[in-house]
Amino acid sequence: MLKYIGKRLLALIPILLGVTFIVFAIMSLTPGDPGTLMLGPTAPKEAIDQLNHELGYDQPFLKRYVQYVSNAIKGDFGKSYRTHRPVFEDIFAKFPTTLLLAVFGVAVATLIGVPIGILSAVRQYSALDIVSVVGAMLLASMPGFWLGLMLIQLFSLKLSWLPSSGTGSLLNYVMPVLTLAGPTAAQILRLTRSTMLEVIRQDYIRTARAKGATERDIVWKHALRNALLPVVTVVGMNFGSLLGGTILVESVFALPGLGTLVLTAIRMKDIPQVMATVIFLASIFSVIMLLVDILYAYIDPRLRSLYAK
Repeated sequence: MLKYIGKRLLALIPILLGVTFIVFAIMSLTPGDPGTLMLGPTAPKEAIDQLNHELGYDQPFLKRYVQYVSNAIKGDFGKSYRTHRPVFEDIFAKFPTTLLLAVFGVAVATLIGVPIGILSAVRQYSALDIVSVVGAMLLASMPGFWLGLMLIQLFSLKLSWLPSSGTGSLLNYVMPVLTLAGPTAAQILRLTRSTMLEVIRQDYIRTARAKGATERDIVWKHALRNALLPVVTVVGMNFGSLLGGTILVESVFALPGLGTLVLTAIRMKDIPQVMATVIFLASIFSVIMLLVDILYAYIDPRLRSLYAK
């Protein structure tokens, strides 16, 4: 297991290099320059050129990229063009909001999707199955920003139950979490249902029934454990994706998270801030997927021998 973990951690190096090169290239090829965006288009050209020179933006692309990577290896990710603070100060200040959204979003989606998906599979073609499948399809087709706006319209403007923006209390996170959890729960529900239907039709399930095992034991002790593997993968991927994919929700509900930070940095062509945020999120996503793979070994003991190689 330790050997496998070491290999996966070493694989992070080319992944991060590839991600940084692509993002650095995109930021460099987009129109505009930091000096103009920071000083404004009406600023004197000499002042803009001087600022771009101080930021090193007038250097060739490859030279700037190599210099950035070499500094990053030393632990120097630069300072934000906008705030003039080390980039990770802003990241660590915004990350708790995004982490809270992602954790609660995935938790609520899992608590809704997995049990309903199991019941839907066990009672296939029942009223519960039909309602859950139709509801999942509706939730999966709803754009996140539209769902968020409808929740604001209902719970904030009509009923005045929940605040529409800000981070003053946990109530401020109810609608953003529901906005994130809705489509994710639909995906988990449909996947749980399909995998459970596939598993409960296997020969060993029929054998367990023939031996007199109760339906409860068949579902929870035999079928569910084998059906969980793809569900765990999707939950892990959704959690990693939500850490970097809450931009729309943060914009709709005015939450100061990483999504808002990176969006502002892109608009201002704040390359150090964008690069550091992308590296941070890519590293977290890779670690989450590694933890998902390790969790596989505890769910399915047959996989432990593969990790030992």
